[in-house]
Amino acid sequence: MASATASISSHSIALRDLKATRIGAVRQQVAVVPAGLPATAPKGQRARAVRPLCAAEPARKPVSASAASSPVAPVEEEASAAAAVDYEALAQELVGASPLEIMDRALDMFGSEIAIAFSGAEDVALIEYAKLTGRPFRVFSLDTGRLNPETYQLFDKVEKHYGIHIEYMFPEASEVQDLVRSKGLFSFYEDGHQECCRVRKVRPLRRALKGLKAWITGQRKDQSPGTRASIPVVQVDPSFEGLDGGAGSLIKWNPVANVDGKDIWTFLRTMDVPVNTLHAQGYVSIGCEPCTRPVLPGQHEREGRWWWEDATAKECGLHKGNIDKEGQAPKVGVNGNGSAEASAPDIFQSQAIVNLTRPGIENLLRLENRAEPWLTVLYAPWCPYCQAMEASYVELAEKLSGSGIKVAKFRADGEQKPFAQAELQLQSFPTILLFPGRTVKPIKYPSEKRDVQSLLAFVNSLR
Repeated sequence: MASATASISSHSIALRDLKATRIGAVRQQVAVVPAGLPATAPKGQRARAVRPLCAAEPARKPVSASAASSPVAPVEEEASAAAAVDYEALAQELVGASPLEIMDRALDMFGSEIAIAFSGAEDVALIEYAKLTGRPFRVFSLDTGRLNPETYQLFDKVEKHYGIHIEYMFPEASEVQDLVRSKGLFSFYEDGHQECCRVRKVRPLRRALKGLKAWITGQRKDQSPGTRASIPVVQVDPSFEGLDGGAGSLIKWNPVANVDGKDIWTFLRTMDVPVNTLHAQGYVSIGCEPCTRPVLPGQHEREGRWWWEDATAKECGLHKGNIDKEGQAPKVGVNGNGSAEASAPDIFQSQAIVNLTRPGIENLLRLENRAEPWLTVLYAPWCPYCQAMEASYVELAEKLSGSGIKVAKFRADGEQKPFAQAELQLQSFPTILLFPGRTVKPIKYPSEKRDVQSLLAFVNSLR
């Protein structure tokens, strides 16, 4: 009898311990407060931001009495296990993975301590991928105070479409006030966009990321070959700190890094998700209103952002890890002075286009009476904007073949760049010149429209 009583007592204790363990786990889960909200925030506000209503709750695994009574691993051991992940190896493992697989892995690894950075452009694809995983997810966005009305309208549509609440981050009012009072509303047109972006974007982002262990971005390699050509699908963030603080405390996921822009748009149309109406007006890459404009035919999408600056400066600081300490893009096929390596493939390859050498273009400069006009593009093979106009320039050359106008190209990077800047009016790539029949000085094409009809109109007006 004593033995039976002892057995029952032992069984009761095990059940009591199991129940206490489950209650403790539930309380711990409810107590999680998302980044950016104080622990004393109103109950309704915390509940709204912790889990989106559209996400399915992950299946729970059964817990045995023996597991319930086993000691819980110390927090330090869990942290060290997370730090032990080789993210370079993981990036290699996921090179061929789909965006959906990468998104699923990111959400699975970090749970409520990871969030999607939503800019109001194609980043809606990230939210759609997150929804398709069936896992809980969080979304945050930076409201700079200078976004287009269409972008604010998209934020509202996205929240209603997915049943989520975007966690907005704002710049410090005093910092914006000091900048505008001292330098005016549009100082970035004169001294670069970095200072304004630092106040309106970078510092709010830093505050947001300090409450996370990982974040998800919509960076793609083809967005800006000048700065993003080598981004991996996952990396230790080289610029910002996460929840634990210190170097290496934040992980950055780029699920669509290897996806072409056209494929992103195929996905968005197929899934019938809300998109920014500015896209239909020629805007491809969308940021703040004063620093964003539509791209023209033959232009790369990134030419619509900070168009008054060099290609290697087209980052706002949110992804400043794409720029090295000297302010240059990572050296992918391009050396430090901007000239292409010997392995870089040439462009504008056509029998209708004459490949001018340095002596050849110097001869064109000296001639006062040319037998025929010459249309010449000054280019660099690695330049994304030259690459973007290649098809239209080749088509133009074929149209002008046999018309009495020569179409040529001159590679003006590397050792030839100082000469091209001094003698050929080169300021940025590509530069298009017309050498008329009876004028010594070449005439520079003044427009950024690089489609066939615009270039043809330029030639015909001066031939």
